[in-house]
Amino acid sequence: MSNRLFQGIIHQMHDAVDRVIGVIDDTGSVVACSELSKIGSVHEKAREEMSYTTEGMVVDGYTYHHIGSGAKIEFMVFVEGGDKVAEKYAAMLAISLSNIKNLYDEKFDKSSFIKNIIMDNILPSDIYAKSKELRFDGNEQRAVFLIRFYSRTELLPFDIIQNMFPDKSRDYVISTGDQDIVVVREFDDDVTSNQLEQLAQSISDTLSSEFYCRVGIGIGTIVENIKDLARSYKEAQIAIEVGKVFESEKEIISYENLGIGRLIYQLPTTLCEMFLTEVFKHGSLETLDKETLQTIQVFFDNNLNVSETSRKLFVHRNTLVYRLEKIRKLTGLDLRQFDHAITFKVALMVKRYLTSKPIKF
Repeated sequence: MSNRLFQGIIHQMHDAVDRVIGVIDDTGSVVACSELSKIGSVHEKAREEMSYTTEGMVVDGYTYHHIGSGAKIEFMVFVEGGDKVAEKYAAMLAISLSNIKNLYDEKFDKSSFIKNIIMDNILPSDIYAKSKELRFDGNEQRAVFLIRFYSRTELLPFDIIQNMFPDKSRDYVISTGDQDIVVVREFDDDVTSNQLEQLAQSISDTLSSEFYCRVGIGIGTIVENIKDLARSYKEAQIAIEVGKVFESEKEIISYENLGIGRLIYQLPTTLCEMFLTEVFKHGSLETLDKETLQTIQVFFDNNLNVSETSRKLFVHRNTLVYRLEKIRKLTGLDLRQFDHAITFKVALMVKRYLTSKPIKF
């Protein structure tokens, strides 16, 4: 479609520019030209030079200038001649075609459409009309993966991720910020949450081995209508943010598996502080040393089983019972009782949440 767009503009400019003008693609082939007979011919030397520079150049009597500002050159304009006038013509033509191509892509490109949906840049009432215009099936199952790069880097490995999802009719890779890349993936009806996590793990492993960077991946829930992609994207964002607080050791966090952490994360800090004050009437969490906190965590990990916990901690059963009794005296909560254990577990999570919140002055 770009070739037809370029040819239309070149044709309109033909009378205003008294020289041969045109466009070549990344193979050096002429895709648009004021002299129709030249379309399809190859500018071999210009093609070779394209891979070495993103600046304007003069080759074989033509002045070339790349279209757009990306690192990867897809098209270049050429103007007959190597003088200053040809250089000006080439620069002006490149700017014009670049702007027109961007506007066209924005209007007709499906990736731009998806990005506008997840970023809430399009009215819900316009989504259906735009879907019909783009012949986009809006009723397929899709999920959003948010890939966040924690290592500072000058260039995100966008091409690496895009190569993992070559089917551009079903999958969309979108850059949404300096550290974020979003993958919107279409799935069959029988997809499971475990398969979503396996795909996320594959992305993480590829980036780790090829780009040597640490990432976090948030997974939104599967949606069946395109208008709900914005919700899946927000869920992926929440998954990463909540995961940093309650699952900091994990790289992949699914919104569906956030559990009570998702609820705590949305509570006001004043309410959380009030809850801790009411729970720990006999003393605060700060009175518990590191060894005691580790004992509590292992006790929870082993489903309140005293024998299994003592085995994992390499301590005698009576020693563990003594520690649990000490916790009861300090906090008023007996972790051997299920209700007390649940209250303490929630309190630990609330405390971690409050610690993660930045102090506002």
